[in-house]
Amino acid sequence: MSEARLSRGGGARAKPRKAAPKVTVPKKIAKRLPVDQARANRLAGLAFTGFLIAIGLVVLVALDIPAKAERSAGTVVGRAGFVVSGYQIAGINQMNRRLVDEVVKDELVAAAGEAGAAKAPQPLVDVGAIRSRLLQFGWVKDARVSRRLPDTLVIDIVERTPAALWQNKGQLALIDADGVVLDRVPITRMPDLPLLIGPGANLHSRQLHQLIGAVPTLRPQLASATWVGGRRWDLNFQSGETVALPEGEGAAQASLQKLAKLDRSSGMLGRGLVRIDMRIPGKMIVRLPRTPGEPIATAPTQEG
Repeated sequence: MSEARLSRGGGARAKPRKAAPKVTVPKKIAKRLPVDQARANRLAGLAFTGFLIAIGLVVLVALDIPAKAERSAGTVVGRAGFVVSGYQIAGINQMNRRLVDEVVKDELVAAAGEAGAAKAPQPLVDVGAIRSRLLQFGWVKDARVSRRLPDTLVIDIVERTPAALWQNKGQLALIDADGVVLDRVPITRMPDLPLLIGPGANLHSRQLHQLIGAVPTLRPQLASATWVGGRRWDLNFQSGETVALPEGEGAAQASLQKLAKLDRSSGMLGRGLVRIDMRIPGKMIVRLPRTPGEPIATAPTQEG
């Protein structure tokens, strides 16, 4: 029979606990550090502890434990009655509502499937994902998606304002003042907006708006504007004239001011001129309409 070792108090002697491994810095390395041995050991211990915590976090993420816990909590909340039974959309005036419906329904179906339930639990609906998808539509300038407990989502849309039409490669599109394409437009349903023509014309919409906005007497007469060579504008007026502006905002603005002054004093527009070329500084070259039977003759112009 084995004997149990007794302490003076008559009890069994407890086995000594193993001390936690102590991290120390070798003396050769500690001598080279700007701190003493004890502080170096403390710093090494902190670094080792941080390393163990980082390893633990990596393991948690790898095992998808936080996501599983979140899904479990969301499912419990859903069983308590906090599920999405409907949603409200506000702020839509011109955008197709069906596009928003599709985005919201996709996310609700995904959340319901994740919880294995008929309806999506409120916590599992990714409102950030809904917002990100809505911002991909040209009409949507901003969007806010929020939960209204116990069972409703609220989607607030801020639409962009159409500023012009853009014609490129035979297609028409609505654009805002920044040139963002909002929607395609059939020719039979063209709204009464300025028409911009040519590759890249939409990206210079704001520049054109500023140019023509500075000459209020000409602005109502503008029919369309063509972006030429990626450098300058040709303006087409309702009275039939095409005005070729020079490159550069300053030169183009000065030319428009001059044209507006001539139009006020002598009615430059509406006199039957075909083209007014203002690309050469200090000169204005006009092309007159030809009479029946007269060969076509053009005024000297520059390319682009």
